[in-house]
Amino acid sequence: MIDLYFATSNPHKWDEARAILAPEVKLFAQEALKMAACPEPHATLSGNAQTKLMYVLAQRAGDAFAEDTGLFVEALDGAPGVYSRRYAHRAGSALDNVAYLLSQLRGQKARQASFRTAVALHYRGQLYTFEGVLNGTIAEQPKGKGGFGYDALFIPAGYDKSLAALPIKVKNAISHRQKALAALKSFLISAGA
Repeated sequence: MIDLYFATSNPHKWDEARAILAPEVKLFAQEALKMAACPEPHATLSGNAQTKLMYVLAQRAGDAFAEDTGLFVEALDGAPGVYSRRYAHRAGSALDNVAYLLSQLRGQKARQASFRTAVALHYRGQLYTFEGVLNGTIAEQPKGKGGFGYDALFIPAGYDKSLAALPIKVKNAISHRQKALAALKSFLISAGA
């Protein structure tokens, strides 16, 4: 068993990470760390993930990881990208972001997109990064009740349902976050051996 702190304030990401990393990796969280207050100043997901990780490491010792995820839409020159969480406006909700994205794509036939996740890991005094990508398209309207963020709009390549309409086990088996965390998990298992 490997003990690891996950620096997140997002309960959905926490649930996904716990499901993906179990049983080999046991996650811990510390409510006192207000991750929502951590800045995301970089133009890359990996830069933002590293900033979040450093924010945590300044407040606690031990092995930890942080992540940043973005939705990159080809027709919008990669937007919302690193600004996915605050695409509509800084205090916007997930619903605001979805509505704004749909307004930006109104009339657009080419709707290719990718979800990308970057994970920054501090383990035994060293920094490591892992990435995951899921390609797909943006639906004309939200579909499905599960997931969070843009999941109801994103249809993974090879599927006819959005991430929000897929069973959670399927989503966790194919997602961008799964790919990044699976690489992290594989690394930790081999490093801990």
